[in-house]
Amino acid sequence: MTPNRPDPDALLAQVQQDEAREHRGRLKVFFGSAAGVGKTCTMLEAGRAQLAAGLDVLIGLIETHGRSETALLASHLPRLPVRRVPYRGTELKEFDLDAALARKPALILVDELAHTNAPGSRHVKRWQDVDELLDAGIDVYTTLNVQHLESLNDVVGRITGIRVSETLPDWVFAEADEVELVDLPVDELLTRLAEGKVYIAEQAERAASHFFRKGNLIALRELALRRTADRVDAQMHDYRRRAAIGDVWQVAERLIVAIGPHDGERLVRAGKRLAEPLRAEWWVVYVETPAHALSGEAEVAAAMKLAESLGAQVQTLTGHEVAEELVNFARSHNAARIMLGHASRRRRFWQRPTLSARIALLADDVDITLIAKKPQESAALSAWLAASRDYLGVEHLAALRKQRSGTLAWGLGLPALVTALAWPVREMTAPINLIMVYLLVVVIAAYRYGHGAAVLASIASVAAFDFFFVPPFLTFAVSDTQYLFTFAVMLGVALTISRLTANIRRQALLSGFRERRTALMYELVQALVSEQDEAGVMGTAVKRLNEHQQAQAVILLPDANGRLGYPKGDSIMGSLHGADLGVAQWVFERGEAAGLGTATLPGADALYLPLAGAEDTLGVLAVRPRGEDNLTLPDERRLLDAFAAQVALALERVRLSRDNEAVQIASQGEKLRNSLLTSISHDLRSPLAGIVGAASTLAERDLPPDQRRQLAEGIEAEAERMTRLVASVLDMARLEAGAMPLIPEWLPIEEAFGAAIHALGPRLAEHPLATRLPPGLPLVYADSTLLERVLVNLLENAVKYTPAGSRLMLSAEVAAAGVTLYVDDTGPGLGVEDPDSLFEKFQRARPEDNAGGVGLGLAICRAIVEAHGGNIKASRRAEGGTRFSVFLPSPGEPPYFTPEEN
Repeated sequence: MTPNRPDPDALLAQVQQDEAREHRGRLKVFFGSAAGVGKTCTMLEAGRAQLAAGLDVLIGLIETHGRSETALLASHLPRLPVRRVPYRGTELKEFDLDAALARKPALILVDELAHTNAPGSRHVKRWQDVDELLDAGIDVYTTLNVQHLESLNDVVGRITGIRVSETLPDWVFAEADEVELVDLPVDELLTRLAEGKVYIAEQAERAASHFFRKGNLIALRELALRRTADRVDAQMHDYRRRAAIGDVWQVAERLIVAIGPHDGERLVRAGKRLAEPLRAEWWVVYVETPAHALSGEAEVAAAMKLAESLGAQVQTLTGHEVAEELVNFARSHNAARIMLGHASRRRRFWQRPTLSARIALLADDVDITLIAKKPQESAALSAWLAASRDYLGVEHLAALRKQRSGTLAWGLGLPALVTALAWPVREMTAPINLIMVYLLVVVIAAYRYGHGAAVLASIASVAAFDFFFVPPFLTFAVSDTQYLFTFAVMLGVALTISRLTANIRRQALLSGFRERRTALMYELVQALVSEQDEAGVMGTAVKRLNEHQQAQAVILLPDANGRLGYPKGDSIMGSLHGADLGVAQWVFERGEAAGLGTATLPGADALYLPLAGAEDTLGVLAVRPRGEDNLTLPDERRLLDAFAAQVALALERVRLSRDNEAVQIASQGEKLRNSLLTSISHDLRSPLAGIVGAASTLAERDLPPDQRRQLAEGIEAEAERMTRLVASVLDMARLEAGAMPLIPEWLPIEEAFGAAIHALGPRLAEHPLATRLPPGLPLVYADSTLLERVLVNLLENAVKYTPAGSRLMLSAEVAAAGVTLYVDDTGPGLGVEDPDSLFEKFQRARPEDNAGGVGLGLAICRAIVEAHGGNIKASRRAEGGTRFSVFLPSPGEPPYFTPEEN
């Protein structure tokens, strides 16, 4: 074990995770490949062992499926009564979650974790019930078959021909505290099936000819074993991380293929040949050092693409020392084998150890596999490899590898310039000062023009210093042998400084590139979040690609028939015109990238990326580079993939928002229609029944005049009631549609009160009414007809919901910016918790009462008052009853009326 210190951030995160799980129950899953392997029996035996150890164990629900041995084991444990749910004429037995939470045992056994609960249950799935038990601090034992994992649903469907409908998310299985594999050989399982120990006779015969075929069971068993092994592997990685173990544990075959700028494809193919028989997980890794940051990009890109096509995981690392980065990567991934290209040259004693030797010194727990390099390739093979690279869509990026024009000239010119300036003053300064100036020139050359120019400047500086400033002058002869040591040190220092400075320059360039790439993604996400429609998302995406990648782009979306086309009115800066819609349609239908830099239709002049949503492909992003092609490098391609993913998320968010808004509007409209139909059908039924009854009596019987008059008056009253109901509905519709214009004027409040009282007439007979107006009350600015309607509705509402004899009062008071009118009653008060809800459409104070109405009166009042710029409120009076207050704003000083005018 290496004495590595744990990562403090990882340690803190682990402590927080442990604290969060401290009060949560533990979940143990008994995992198997199919029904009948013995999961439930194993779980029951484990429960009996815990009960014998003194633990409070309870069976929540066990599915015996008619198996006597399962029922016998279950009989030895206390059992929770099941919850019986009536469903379509039958009775379903379900797990009683509430009873389990109330009982709160230390351990509960709940069978079939992926089961779907009966309609009306608190949760849709049983695993959600189990999750609630765990949150309550109860430990749970449960069972699960491999075919019920969501990620394997399609795999199992293809193998068995049967699609399992009951599944659970993989994270539920992954977060289980313990998984015990219950395994049984396939032949033994088939024997149990034939003996009726899995299903009853009819079911067993049907299962044997469909799901329980031997090939299906073998495949399911392998899936279960692999998922269990993956979980054990994850536990091992977690333990190694917690314990900060850096040594490689050779428990599974994992291979790392380390490629260089010029030997990648051969190593990748060799790695595939080695990994396949070992069934090893393998990575292809390229370590980018400052010395080789800008070399061999095309070859590395081709090797990376080839590796991905062969099933490898690719990774680009950045560091100063290739050996250290490879060893660190191997230890972090617990990979015990590294494949390298073996150099054919012999190492001289003054040369640096080979990469394999350096890795061997750093890691004695990693095996190294060397693949011989050929010194040179035939012309035919070189041509074939070039064609292969063209097929993969990787072009030589000459612009990135080309040195600045004239760098070698600057490497000679800078020392020459210093020499020309220093020659006239050579008698006035010591040689040591000139050495410092020459070293400064080397630094400038390295930083400005790169390593090649710096090396040339180092050699030229030493030669110039010897020729011009060391006696005898103007010769390369040296009178003092000590200068030879000076020259050697000067050259060594100059070369070291040039290398370090050039490395810093390259690192700065690479850091700047990565920073710009990160900034691009951040700016894109920030910009896309603020867009509310598809046009805005497309415009933002195209502009960002044009600004940061110097590339033309366009987003192609499908029409109603699923055919891609250009967006209408496309005038976005940097938009791509002339994209191949045939290639784009192919990408859209298959959900795979195509075009430039891919293995599909590589002759296209643009790269076509699918915009994949959660359920289907939303569209296609087409990108065409400007000038040299720099979009097919692995990092650039990954950037474009991430770019397309963010655009797809933004488009999906816009569509979901739009769909959600449409659903809400439709739902609200449906709710209003249902409320309207319910209210009208209920409130029209009574007057219609009264009218029909009275009319039939008048038609069929010969009645005295006074009875005929009473029936006619009843018909008239019920007809008026229907008229008021229909008028309320029509008024509400006109108010919402703005078809009821205001005609405001200055009105005395006394007239508004009087008109409302007169309109109600006899309906106020059983309710004493009083008015209270302060002296000097100003006029109100309102529509007289609509204001009367407000007061009539409020008074009528008070009469309807208060018992006979309840007192009513109309009053008013002057406010700061207008007048407030009050309608008070002494009835039972409001029948709802939220007074503001009374003003919603079709809302009634007491729906259970027999009082008529469709619940639009107060809604009409609010619409009228708000149209005047005021507000209306309902509140409970301290002395009992209800108060409605109507505030009407005043637009200015009311006109002055003389007594004659009044």
